Amino acid sequence: MKIRDVISKIEKRIPLQQAEDFDNVGLLCGSWDRNVSGILICHDALENVVDEAIHKNCNLIVCFHPIIFSGLKSLTGKNYVEKAVIKAIENKVAIYAIHTAFDNDFFGVNAGICQRLGLKNLKILQPKKNDLKQLTVFVPKEYSGKLKEALFEAGAGSIGFYDECSFTVNGNGTFRPKEGSDPFSGQQDIRENADEDMVSVIFEGYKQGQIVAAMKSAHPYEEVAHQIYSLDNTNHYAGLGMYGDFEEPMDEKDFLKFVKEKFNLEIIRHSDYNGKKIKRVGVLGGSGASGIKSAISKKCDAYLTGDVKYHDFFLAESKMMICDIGHFESEQFVTQQLFEILSQKFSTFAISKSIEKTNPVNYFI
Repeated sequence: MKIRDVISKIEKRIPLQQAEDFDNVGLLCGSWDRNVSGILICHDALENVVDEAIHKNCNLIVCFHPIIFSGLKSLTGKNYVEKAVIKAIENKVAIYAIHTAFDNDFFGVNAGICQRLGLKNLKILQPKKNDLKQLTVFVPKEYSGKLKEALFEAGAGSIGFYDECSFTVNGNGTFRPKEGSDPFSGQQDIRENADEDMVSVIFEGYKQGQIVAAMKSAHPYEEVAHQIYSLDNTNHYAGLGMYGDFEEPMDEKDFLKFVKEKFNLEIIRHSDYNGKKIKRVGVLGGSGASGIKSAISKKCDAYLTGDVKYHDFFLAESKMMICDIGHFESEQFVTQQLFEILSQKFSTFAISKSIEKTNPVNYFI
């Protein structure tokens, strides 16, 4: 199996189009057409991880953080990024990054955190906006079923935990073929009446190209009457962060002890105690101070993330406990999650989890 085949299967499960605009996801270096000998999954594709991949005969590294983020103007080995990339290229090791595509996935990074905490009733903390579109297409009634099958196969009609969702209304359409046309039915210069279905489906915007292509392929008409609308609806099944509830509330200090144990933490930086029980918890793996206000608006009693700055802690204002558990620590389950996903999809070559340390932050206790 070639690298492009592996990536294609990964992206059917975790579409890169879910990533944030600022991110640098996808194949960062390496050849699409090289056969895969093995996959190494890691958090950061540093030089020591590339060495590990070489030792394990893995020529594809699937990493969470992109080792190339802000671009490279030279490759001379002057910093840790260039050293890792040079070694990968010299040893024909490809590097593929998933990052915020997995952050925004309903079953991604933040779902892993919530699962570790045992939270229930999970919802996206910052759902994606301007993400959904609606296709309305008119088709002869006898072709309606075939068209819907093609649209579903292309990814249309998926809403949350449901798929193959559509709405159909029957009616009467008219058209008059003009000179130069090659009509499916009827004659030139004569108005025709047709028994047609109006089929409507919703889809994520990034699927538009494949859905329109599927529609045209399955439709019998030379000119397909259709409209595509951008919706104001929020996509509640994709976005950054998550929140959920404990079955039973905890005291604040018991909650901190619980988090420290579950995440194997050396330390937790947190805002002041406010005397509230902890029932609803928001999470956002990585640098998540941007989600504090969203967590407050969702009435979270506590919020777990990393990279919280001094002034960010003031935003708690006795409404919620803000907990900085560390950037790496909040994302520490990602490697295992990706390992489980890829192990289900590929069985013809080795898939390994990196054992190399890549967290740059150390604690002196």
